[in-house]
Amino acid sequence: MDFTLHILGGFAALTDPTVLGYMIIGFLIGTFFGAVPGLTSVLAIALLLPITYSLDVVPALVMCASIFMSGMYAGSITATTINIPGAPSSMMTSIEGYALMKKGEGANALGHAALGSMIGGVIGALLLICLTPVAAKLALLIQTPGKFSLILFALIVIVISQRNAIAKGFVATLLGIMIATIGIDVMQPIARFNFGTEVLVEGIDMMPLIIGTFAISEILFQACENRNALTVDKKIIDIPPIRRRDFFPTLAEIREIGIWTYLKSAIIGYFIGVLPGAGGSMAAFVSYAEAMRKSKNPDLYGKGSREGIAAAETANNSMCGGAFVPMLMFGIPGDPTTAIVLGVLIINGLQPGPRLLDTQIDLIAPMFASLLISALVLIPLTLYLLGPYFVKIVSIRKAVLYSCIAVVALVGSYVATYSPFQMMLALVFGVLAFFLRAQKYPTVTLLLGFILGPDLEQYLRRALSLNDGNPLTFITSPDSLFFLALTAVFFYFMVVRTPPAAKKT
Repeated sequence: MDFTLHILGGFAALTDPTVLGYMIIGFLIGTFFGAVPGLTSVLAIALLLPITYSLDVVPALVMCASIFMSGMYAGSITATTINIPGAPSSMMTSIEGYALMKKGEGANALGHAALGSMIGGVIGALLLICLTPVAAKLALLIQTPGKFSLILFALIVIVISQRNAIAKGFVATLLGIMIATIGIDVMQPIARFNFGTEVLVEGIDMMPLIIGTFAISEILFQACENRNALTVDKKIIDIPPIRRRDFFPTLAEIREIGIWTYLKSAIIGYFIGVLPGAGGSMAAFVSYAEAMRKSKNPDLYGKGSREGIAAAETANNSMCGGAFVPMLMFGIPGDPTTAIVLGVLIINGLQPGPRLLDTQIDLIAPMFASLLISALVLIPLTLYLLGPYFVKIVSIRKAVLYSCIAVVALVGSYVATYSPFQMMLALVFGVLAFFLRAQKYPTVTLLLGFILGPDLEQYLRRALSLNDGNPLTFITSPDSLFFLALTAVFFYFMVVRTPPAAKKT
């Protein structure tokens, strides 16, 4: 009952004009960053991270949640209109949406993408609200050895989910863990790896790593990857005007897709979101493949299937709710965006864990409400009001766009702590991440290794000290054994028993 009252209080918090304004601003920012190819919701939250220092925790989290939801949805805009996914999770949408666009039914495809995103986002948020208390109770049963094995499971799953870059993902994760060891020891008040300099005694802050990895490196990468003056060639965006009434899907089309397709895709997306490192791309692909397998019209797939759009978009937006579960309960991000949101929590003094619902649910509940309202109200409203102008976003000159991002990134890294050293670190990590990306190293695993590394070390050393240094405690403890067995299962099915399609690639 108390949890329900707090959730209702979270919705009441959105009636505050200030909080509501931040939610709407966040949604529009997420839509812009999600729609522009090369920009993502991860970059949007990374750039806004310094601003959270001057905000109360509730507006900061509400803004992050709305950016997450809108960024996931907005990738379908350019995926449909110009066949360039604004986000990796919109790859499946581009296959079907652009095929409809060439038939003159692009607005209808955008409408189905928005409807699927709305349904998936709402179901994902409701499942998050309903199942979080259960997840908190289960989390309390996990002891210290089990916590180590859980984090180890998360890191291994994140690495092996990189598919063709598992070895490079492993190296990037280790590099992140190594960076996290700089500073004060996690168990004793002793400085380590500071190389004799006082500025490193406090360790590496999360702020310069996030801004450098996701903002500075993106600017450098885009500058080298594509030197065109416009974000997208003007010939590509020369399409007929879109009318607002064309966005509305017909009831016959919705019935043809079927309510079960929406529900199944939302459930698939939510539980894939719970898996560490899975993300919206995997959710969209699995749901799309399942919908095609069960479809009455599989021949339409690849030629403009509305069912395919609905399945992919429903799944990747319901993933948003699932990704918050491991982040809030264990401090393990479900995807790159929640990794940045975890930074917002930590910066504002909130410690993820099962006790979070008991101690600070009043601060978390508005974030849950923001996810739900963003999906239920802002997605269809934004499409109706701004839909005809969406494609114009990609006509912004790259020189202007990325120059503004560079200024915001560098100024933000400085004003967060007013430290020139932090700004220099952001540049260093940006250059490092740029070279890692150039060699196909996944930088997301670098950040997750940095975030999870201290907890991995802490629980390992604590478990060993509680058991006189006996490593068998990780096998004799039931919860630890469960996660180790789960790690072996995932490794077998994702690496050893590779699907035939993955072997060909």
